Amino acid sequence: MPRFEREQSEYMEKLVFLNRVSKTVKGGRVAKFSALMVVGDGKGKVGYGLGKAAEVPEAIRKGLEAAKKNMITVTLDGTTIPHETIGEFGAGRVLMKPAAPGTGVIAGGAVRAVVEAAGIKDIRTKCLRSNNPNNVVGAAIEGLKSMRSAEQVAKIRGKSVDEIIG
Repeated sequence: MPRFEREQSEYMEKLVFLNRVSKTVKGGRVAKFSALMVVGDGKGKVGYGLGKAAEVPEAIRKGLEAAKKNMITVTLDGTTIPHETIGEFGAGRVLMKPAAPGTGVIAGGAVRAVVEAAGIKDIRTKCLRSNNPNNVVGAAIEGLKSMRSAEQVAKIRGKSVDEIIG
């Protein structure tokens, strides 16, 4: 039996970025790993986490646990998002625009992982500032968290959906 065997999860699990860092100590260099993980159910729930450990599989496991702890629910409009938004996290800024059915996912690596895990099929995105994977994933999650459907906005304002849409 392999040392790091895992049971199958009900979530989509994606490794966004694996970083090898080293610390110089008296006896030489000590290498460690950090893994940025994204998990989602493909139906509107998504989360991300960072795991750090001396071995890669352990860092991935810790990242998955952290990602499952901070899952969010994304408001979807069919296969796309309800409206355009800009998510910001640290120096990362991600522009997300809804797209017509059949467009597909037009996104870079880090944002693509988040969007696919959330179950969004048609979207256009652009990283505007930093392309650091930690900040880009955080910005994408913040952008998706800020989504509001017409029904939610109507309920908050105390109006009908027809008044909101115009």
